[in-house]
Amino acid sequence: MKLRFVLPLVAFFALVGLLWVGLSLDPRALPSPLIGREAPQFDLPELRDPETRFSSEQMLGTPALLNVWASWCVTCRQEHPMLAELRRAGVPVYGLNYKDTRSDALRFLTQFGDPYDAIGFDESGLVGIDWGVYATPETFLMDRNGMIRFKHIGMITPDVIQNEILPLYRKLEAES
Repeated sequence: MKLRFVLPLVAFFALVGLLWVGLSLDPRALPSPLIGREAPQFDLPELRDPETRFSSEQMLGTPALLNVWASWCVTCRQEHPMLAELRRAGVPVYGLNYKDTRSDALRFLTQFGDPYDAIGFDESGLVGIDWGVYATPETFLMDRNGMIRFKHIGMITPDVIQNEILPLYRKLEAES
């Protein structure tokens, strides 16, 4: 008789416990299996000049940032000034234009500015899949050897720049 009342009560508290833990997790803190590994290689047409190629090898030799973005991404518009700030701070900023049209992406750059050293045009999104991209924007920081050291999902904020990206970039720069 008591078991009849105790089991649902135990199940209820177990469910509440699981929900409590699940709701307290930060969805932006998804661990990336690519952290500490070599960045996936790619060779894509450059967004601004389809006759030119942009490959992952071009990001080697110095720490670099790769920002995955699209013109249809509202958050990318909000994030864009942060990329310009990183560029002004001396961080090489590369782009991966993800599942976009060339004309829309170029219009975006004309409207909001162009902080990128080079931009790969990943129209199909296949390179983004190799990089484990869930959605835009996502940003990766790589060391001079092309090892991914940091990944940020969502908009880069001034806090992320000051407390995460720039300190790690300066550390990687000093190791170079």
